[in-house]
Amino acid sequence: MWIFPLIGVIAAIWYSGEAAKNFLPEASSIHGQQTDSLFWSSTVVILIMFVITNAALFYFAFRYRYKKENKASFFPENHKLEIAWTITPAIILTVLVFYGNKVWWDIMGEVPKDAEVVEIVGQQFAWKTRYPGKDKKMGNYDYRLIDATNELGIDFGHKDANDDFVSGKLVLPVNRPILFKIRAKDVLHSVFAPHFRLKMDAVPGMPTQFHFTPTKTTAQMRSELGNPKFNYEIACTEICGKGHYSMRLLVEVVEEAEYKKWYASQSPFLKDNPEYKGRDLKWLRKKKNFASKKQEEKTAHAKID
Repeated sequence: MWIFPLIGVIAAIWYSGEAAKNFLPEASSIHGQQTDSLFWSSTVVILIMFVITNAALFYFAFRYRYKKENKASFFPENHKLEIAWTITPAIILTVLVFYGNKVWWDIMGEVPKDAEVVEIVGQQFAWKTRYPGKDKKMGNYDYRLIDATNELGIDFGHKDANDDFVSGKLVLPVNRPILFKIRAKDVLHSVFAPHFRLKMDAVPGMPTQFHFTPTKTTAQMRSELGNPKFNYEIACTEICGKGHYSMRLLVEVVEEAEYKKWYASQSPFLKDNPEYKGRDLKWLRKKKNFASKKQEEKTAHAKID
């Protein structure tokens, strides 16, 4: 009978070594290291309890197997045993819960005041990013202002939006707090950056956010992994339609000086699209009223004709 659990243990040890080859490398963010620590601590506790309980299961099945000369013994109660198997799991679970709660609040706590803000918007089937301009203030938005050019619905009636720029890639400074402001234009999406241990849903009509600090540049990761083609990326982990698989956004983490140089080289949206200056909901209402009046005039002329 012992041959089966023995084979199982050997197979588990062998497979763990093989599976480890596909594990993610060390987390590239401060909170990611905390998350990994919590994960492995919980895994070790679960593994120890799994081994103890299953070893006992096999032992008792073997020790008390059927024999003609054996007689059953009955224990109607055993207070010491009952107290032990109640208190021990309670203590273990309490420690894990408090440890997990501490990590959670460390991750989801107050956003640092000097955090670099980036807006990430999910749509079928791509990610769009927006940065605040030199004033470091992100402008407002409204879904009613979305069109073929202003894909993010930026409200240019608000002065903070005047120097905002939209980027086709996500560039971040290393060792600086980053705040992702996340939203979706159409259906439910989910921002997932595995190397940063970052995941947050993008929900239509309900903005979310996540802050973290990247600790390794893209160049450092390429050197550590021995892979010159390595890139950080953001994927969507919420099935959002037939093109879900294609929602991939490359992320480049660079040194502070390189980031500042890249940031300074970006052109504000209004510089490339000056006709959008001042376009806000008031402008939109006037446009609709004007269009409505023109339609009424056309309808009236058609009736006369």
